[in-house]
Formats: sequence, C-alpha cells, structure tokens
Amino acid sequence: MARDYGGGSPKHHQLESKKKRLTMIFGVSALCIVSYCLGAWQTTSAPVSRSELYNRVGCDDVSSQMKTSNASSESVAPHLDFESHHQVNINKSEAVQKFPPCAMTYSEYTPCQDPNRGRKFDRKMLKYRERHCPTKEEQLLCLIPAPPKYKTPFMWPQSRDFAWYDNIPHRELSIEKAVQNWIQVEGDRFRFPGGGTMFPKGADSYIDDINALIPLTKGQIRTAIDTGCGVASWGAYLLKRNILTMSFAPRDTHAAQVQFALERGVPAMIGVMGSKRLPYPARAFDMAHCSRCLIPWQNYDGLYLIEVDRVLRPGAYWILSGPPINWKKHWRGWERTQEDLKQEQDAIEAVAKSLCWKKVIQKNDLAIWQKPLNHIECIRSRNVVKTPHLCKSDNPDMAWDRNMETCITPLPEANNPNDVAGGALEKWPERAFAIPPRISSGSIPGITPEKLKEDNDLWKQRMERYKRIVPISKGRYRNVMDMNAYLGGFAAAASKYPVWVMNTVPANTNQDTLGVIYERGFIGTYQDWCEAFSTYPRTYDLIHAGGVFSIYQDRCDITYILLEMDRILRPEGTVIFRDTVEILTKIKAITDGMRWKSQIMDHESGPFNPEKILVAVKTYWTGEANKQS
Repeated sequence: MARDYGGGSPKHHQLESKKKRLTMIFGVSALCIVSYCLGAWQTTSAPVSRSELYNRVGCDDVSSQMKTSNASSESVAPHLDFESHHQVNINKSEAVQKFPPCAMTYSEYTPCQDPNRGRKFDRKMLKYRERHCPTKEEQLLCLIPAPPKYKTPFMWPQSRDFAWYDNIPHRELSIEKAVQNWIQVEGDRFRFPGGGTMFPKGADSYIDDINALIPLTKGQIRTAIDTGCGVASWGAYLLKRNILTMSFAPRDTHAAQVQFALERGVPAMIGVMGSKRLPYPARAFDMAHCSRCLIPWQNYDGLYLIEVDRVLRPGAYWILSGPPINWKKHWRGWERTQEDLKQEQDAIEAVAKSLCWKKVIQKNDLAIWQKPLNHIECIRSRNVVKTPHLCKSDNPDMAWDRNMETCITPLPEANNPNDVAGGALEKWPERAFAIPPRISSGSIPGITPEKLKEDNDLWKQRMERYKRIVPISKGRYRNVMDMNAYLGGFAAAASKYPVWVMNTVPANTNQDTLGVIYERGFIGTYQDWCEAFSTYPRTYDLIHAGGVFSIYQDRCDITYILLEMDRILRPEGTVIFRDTVEILTKIKAITDGMRWKSQIMDHESGPFNPEKILVAVKTYWTGEANKQS
C-alpha cells in the first residue's frame, strides 16, 4: 500500500520550499539594489550654489557678514546623513571643548619665528631669526583672531597688484621702501607696482632683462627660489611665464614681507639663510635669485653659496643683482668704498669658481652663473682646488633642522661631460606628468613608474569628486596647501586651475618624495606637523590633509595641529580631510569647538570604502579692536 504523505508528494513540497526561498532571496536583493541606486542618486544630485555649501555645514550667515565676498557658483556634494548610515555617535558622548579667541596682540603670531623668543638666541649667522618653536607648555589653546575689518582678499590675478589695508594694517613698508616702489597705500587698499631695489622700472621689465640673457620662456626653467624676497614681486611676475618661485624672507624689521606676498596670492615662506639648511631637497630648483638680498655670500668659507649649490639642479642658474655687481656705477649710492666692493665681488667670484660654476654673463646690473651638468670635471679639479671638498656619506636631501656644511653636495654619477647628472627633465608642461628621474632611476624604494601612474589616475578621480564639493576650479581659492603631498598628485591634478600648491612632505617620513615633486615642476617643503608652519596667520584658502592624522596621532596632540591649521587658514577657508572614520570623528569633535562647520562624506568610490572625507569650513569672525581677548 502506498504511504500517505498528507495529500501531496515530497517532491512537490520541496519545490514549493525552494520557490519561497528564491522569492525571499530575490526580494532582499531587489531591496538592496534599490537602496544602493537611491544612495548613488543622492550623491550625484543636481549642482547647488556655493552658498548652499555653507548652509549645509551650518555657515548660512558666513557670506552675509562679508562685505566684499567674492562668491562664485560651484557644484557641491549633497548633505549626507552619515550617522544613520554608519551608526557612529558623533560629538554626543561629551561636551565639545570650546576654544576662546586669543588676545588681539596675537593677530600676526608666528609661533616658530616669534621675535620675543628669537631675542634669546645668538645673533651670529642670524640664528635668532631661525625656527625656534614654543615648548608644549608655551603652546596656545586659543584661536588667532583676524583684524576687526578683515575682508575677503582680491581674487587672482587682481590680488597680484592689490590687497586690503585692513587685512595687513602695516604702512611701514610703504614708507621705508617708498623710493624703491615696493608698495603704495591707496585709500583702503595697498597697491604693488612691481618695483624693487634693483628694478626701478618694475619687476616685469627686470625679468625681461634676465630673459634676454638666459631662456625663461622655453620650458627648461620651471622652479625658482628667491632669497630675501621682499614682497615677492619677482616671483609674482614670473608666474605669467609659467615659472613657480619659492620666495622667502625672514620675519624682520620690514614688517610682514611674507604676509604681503601670500596676501597677493604669491608663493612664499618665512625663512632665512642662517646656520641651518634650507628645508628643500637637493637638486630642486632650476634657478636661484638674489636682488640686494643682503646675504654675505663670501663669508663663512662660502657657506651660503654652497647651500644654494645643494638645492640647484644640474645646469641651473644663479642670478645676482645689487652690491657688489656693477659697483663702479653704484658705489657712491651704496655708501661703500670701491675697494670694499671690489674685494666682495672678487670673493664671490672665487667661491663660485670653487663650486665649479661657470659665469655666463655680467651685463649692467645683472650677473649670472651656471652650475655644471655633472661633477666629472669638478672631481678632477679637487686635486688643484682643495676646498671646498665634496661631502661624503651624506644624504643631500636631508634638510629638516640640519646644519649647513662647507662641502659640495656631490651630483649623481655621470658617464660623460654632456650627461645631466641624475637625469634630464622634460620641458614644462610635459614635465608635470613625465616620469621623474628619481623614480625612473629607482632611487626611492617602493616608488615605481607604475606607482606614479596609479597615483595620477587616483588623483584624477579624486579631483572630479572635489570639484563637486568645493569651488576649486572657480577662483575662490588661490593659496592651497597639501599637508601630506606624497608624489604631488594633488598639485598635478589642480595645475589646470588658478591655484598654486605648497606641497609639504612630513620630515620624519620613511619615503622622502619631495625631490620627485620638484622634478615634476612643483614646489614644497619639509615639515614636522608637531610644530608650526613657517607662515603668517590667514595665508591659505584651502588645505588638504590626507592621512596626516594617522601619521601624527601617536606623536603629538592633534588638537595643536588643528589649531595650527586654524591659524594659517583664512576666514571662510576650507579643509578637506581624508582618513578613517575613527580619526575623522575625533577631528570633528575638536573642530566643532573651533568655530568650524563640517560634514563627513563618503569616499568617492562609495560608502563601503573605510576611508571617509571630512569637509570643514572656517567661519568668518574677527577680533575686536577695543578688547584684548
């Protein structure tokens, strides 16, 4: 007799169960797909205005407070409900620490170049003007205030010629340098006529004179350094010739030279030729310049020219104008004797010759020398010219807090006298994306041409995302900093926009890539972010901080790094952080107490990437003239 199965066969029952399971699986899958599509649709919603960006991060009153706001439209990423997606409780477990404003006396505070601290150090070799950073006990836990009538700076290129008086209320330079035509006060603004000590017809005309002697516009010269730069007019006018200049000057009696330069939208740092190496790698610059920069080139066994030689590329130029050049014409105006000036020039000529430099030309007020392409002949000449000797067992790129040395930095080996030591560079602009010699030669462990290509592709994708978040392509930003530049991919991707990027490479990194960045035709510096940066307050519009806090979270208190970022960021400036969720939530908890408004967003590849983006905007506020706190 057949077994009774309750009115249905077991096969049919199994089929029904399978159908139910499949239906459930398909249903869940469909819901997931619909949810994902909705999320993707949200992250690519229609463009909105820049003012909406501020509204969405809580800065709805920012632009209305700015009398001279240069607002521009730009598409941005939409508001993301990060907490509901990721189940992270942000800033709710404890009260946010509020940071008060510092006294107005700190409005132009430069922590590591503080004049009061500097007076405690030796004046010999200008050591008192070098970096001397505050101890942990001396660091400020307050926000550096902007001047009471601070205005949004002029947009580039107008900013090259104008700055608001209220942003840098210093008339000293317009009085002290009136004859030299550095700067003029015109009503509520400064005007920069482009004058200088040795270029009374203006920087543009002076640069044309240089171009008649060496090729400035053919792409071979891209990176330059200006020692003792004044208000950086030389660098400002080189920009239209596609030459990017690192200008530096000390914080000295000429108040705020570097601050003026950065207010103009021109690259600059506080710095001095003292006893320490310049914070740049070897073979970085295609050209160096000194126009009456008052550096005693012939002193200390030629130490300062030896340092310039270290940072110059093979075949690079050094340009000198001012004392003692053309002393026969100018000696009376310089109030020095002919004998003294001749002696100085002879000494400079001797140091240059000992470095194996060739004097290209001296015409009128300009003298130009050229560094050799390699050291083949220079090594042979050491048998006759004993000093300076070539350095031994030295890392020529090691430049952070390291003393200068009176020895020649050896160039990489070359096979014949016409070879460019270390490898030749492409002309600009091809240079930006060509394989740099430091990579093609394999001199940086782990960095290959394939790695560079991957990095370039990555930054192309990232920049497309950033364009939807912040108005980087519209002229809203000019001075940009990358706090962890790696191979300079951010600067390369941004090079088509009206910005320049200060690429910083952490001084204690295992991979020193700053030389690569210079070989690509960009500029930058070494930096330990446990210390302050060598600049004035309010000198950067946009800061990019990718992975910085993962590097430094165990080295120093990240609160002080964020306060330093606030110091150098202009009111209404923007910061883009990239890091893990845990680190970004810590950052957000601190910046919420710094009058910043911020929003955590998903990675450009989607919500499943553990790295996230935090976009923060520094709100507009100023100090009060009649108060000290």
